[in-house]
Amino acid sequence: MIGRLTLSDFRNHADALIVPDHPFLVLTGDNGAGKTNILEAVSMLAPGRGLRGAALRDMARQGGPGGFGIAAEVDGVMLGTGVAPGAPDRRLVRIGGTASAANALADHLAIVWLTPAMDRLFLDSPGGRRRFLDRLTLALHPAHAAHSARYEAAMRARNRLLSDLRVADPAWLGALETQMEEHGTAVAAARSDLVLRLNAKLEGQPDAPFARPILAIAEEEPTEGSLAHRLARGRRRDAAAGRTLSGPHRQDLAVLHAAKRQAAALCSTGEQKALLLSILLAHAALVAVERGQPPVLLLDEIAAHLDPSRRVALFERLAATGGQVWMTGTEDQLFKELGAATRWKVTGGSIFRSAA
Repeated sequence: MIGRLTLSDFRNHADALIVPDHPFLVLTGDNGAGKTNILEAVSMLAPGRGLRGAALRDMARQGGPGGFGIAAEVDGVMLGTGVAPGAPDRRLVRIGGTASAANALADHLAIVWLTPAMDRLFLDSPGGRRRFLDRLTLALHPAHAAHSARYEAAMRARNRLLSDLRVADPAWLGALETQMEEHGTAVAAARSDLVLRLNAKLEGQPDAPFARPILAIAEEEPTEGSLAHRLARGRRRDAAAGRTLSGPHRQDLAVLHAAKRQAAALCSTGEQKALLLSILLAHAALVAVERGQPPVLLLDEIAAHLDPSRRVALFERLAATGGQVWMTGTEDQLFKELGAATRWKVTGGSIFRSAA
């Protein structure tokens, strides 16, 4: 769990200090007060671009010095990230006071989030679902971030070579395709393992009050033969397309409503939200067992469209994960069934403890 969080010049927060004294943290305030900004800051303590997927330069406070800092104490280890003034696109990470790669953050903290923008996850592009799947996978397999980054780097280099296939060095292409196979195989295997374990965890879940999903990984093309062989065979096709058309970056997450035997994309908005919640809760329970520590959950406006009985059920399931849960809402009333929690009021970029 995060024992202490400090922000400096992040979004609309010139400075902020949060010291949780309960696994549940509730942030309330008007729209635009800065609640989601705090969740985004926590999400930056994991590899990647955070829950908004924003550029680093956009996270620095307007009117500030041009950089920002986020620091947290996790089990006695200080994690920090940010950018320095004058270098707005270069992310800095320190773990225990030592400069580190962002991927190393996954060894210390597993973080998963749900935001209102994700309500359309099943209707949007496969890329959004892959990012969601990878975030879940990373919490179970911390090395997943490094394999993904190396796969993407090798693929970008291959795409550049293929832009002029006439002069591309076949040996260099082969070396890059071998790298893509090595790291791509690890990426695909980690995703498959996560889906297999999640389905096993979900198998015994009731269909109410949250819909029970069945997960699968959808492939856009047959995967017979090694990835390196398929890549070599498809060079001309990929050169004509201007991108790589084979590999785990083309996978998609397929979700089925178990009781209705219906694809999630065809379900109602409420059912889709329930499916997402079921996945998240099962994932938190799975990670708690497999890693010995549950993930930190960031839930933005999570209770806004739930009736009181479903809110009670959600809070009970969240408590059962044993993990730290950060939640936002516009009104304290949305959390009246929650009971004990650390409650904070956010207004105009300021944050203070609230007794309500």
